[in-house]
Amino acid sequence: MQHNKIFIIGLTTLVLFASCGDSKKEGNAAINDKKTQLEKLKSEKEKKDQEILKLQEELSKLDTSSANPAKIKLVAFAPIVMQNFDHYIELQGKIDAENSSYIAPRGMGGQVKQVLVKQGQIVRKGQLLLRLDNAIQNQQLQATKQQAQNIKTQLALAKSLAERQQNLWNNGIGTEVQLLTAKTNVTSLENQLGTIAEQVKLAQEQLNTANVYSDVNGVADVVNIRVGEIFQGATAAGPQIKIVNKSSLKVIGNIPENYLGTVSKGTPVVVIMPDINKTYNTTVSFIGAAIDPLSRGFNVEAKLPSDPALNPNQLALIKVRDYAATNTIAIPLKTLQNDEKGKYVMVASNEKGKLYARKRVVTVGLINGDVIEVKSGLKAGEQLIVEGYTGLYEGQQLKTSAQ
Repeated sequence: MQHNKIFIIGLTTLVLFASCGDSKKEGNAAINDKKTQLEKLKSEKEKKDQEILKLQEELSKLDTSSANPAKIKLVAFAPIVMQNFDHYIELQGKIDAENSSYIAPRGMGGQVKQVLVKQGQIVRKGQLLLRLDNAIQNQQLQATKQQAQNIKTQLALAKSLAERQQNLWNNGIGTEVQLLTAKTNVTSLENQLGTIAEQVKLAQEQLNTANVYSDVNGVADVVNIRVGEIFQGATAAGPQIKIVNKSSLKVIGNIPENYLGTVSKGTPVVVIMPDINKTYNTTVSFIGAAIDPLSRGFNVEAKLPSDPALNPNQLALIKVRDYAATNTIAIPLKTLQNDEKGKYVMVASNEKGKLYARKRVVTVGLINGDVIEVKSGLKAGEQLIVEGYTGLYEGQQLKTSAQ
């Protein structure tokens, strides 16, 4: 009896699995049938749409008297002309001064005794800016000068003795050894005097390092030093004295590395300063030789004219030309439309004194602002519809505000 129950349960399970399998197959078949029907209907619709457009076009040509004024579309058009087209890379940059100088001591630096410049002051190249403590250098200089004076005194005495010894030798008095010794003393002291003279120059130069001068003409943009502080040129907070020369400015930007082959020295650049509402046309003057590992770009620089309105670290919009075409066709981007077959525009065709809309499938290139280059599909002289193009169909009759 127990065996009969197990057999019945197993048989029931098999029946259920078979039913599920059949249901799944039937469901897949139904989906495939629906897809096939959908594709067929789409194909028929596309064919019908083409037939309708063709009939509308033929009818508008053959039976112009039956044209419905309500279907005549008001448009505006402009002639297509050959022109030059440029494409620009847009990036953010900043203004920098080519001759900015971070003033540093010529020696080890030292304690400031006198500050001779104020922030914002115009300075000249070679102008004294700071005096540092020079007590030790001055002592060294005076000691060296004293040594030089002692050697000069000894040299004068040695020369006098050598002359006397020479006179005695000429008169047959004394020995040759005494004469040679006297001359050797003179030569030795002359050599010592030459050495000490160089030491005097070195001590004088070390003393001069206590004077800090500007190495460029410009404006003292940063003066962050006071009497009693230690001047060393720069600290963790930045430079202690910075001189900016605004007569030679440049703009700096960073271009993505994929544009490396399209930008070179001399490439046209447009610099836009939105804060002061000014634009400058210039060219690339420098291209970085290495790719920045963080930004994955390379630096470019372009020189700017001297302008009081420009200041270092001022933000700028940089447009670098990476593509240029001559005698090409460019149209307003807004006139470009899309359908299942691709991109197209509408043109106005004058046929037997009447205007009709004609579709032109186009191949496009790069975009520059609100203008796009057209590689193929249009010819110079055609009338591009620039207003009222939305909803136009092939062969639709047109009119303009002048009609």
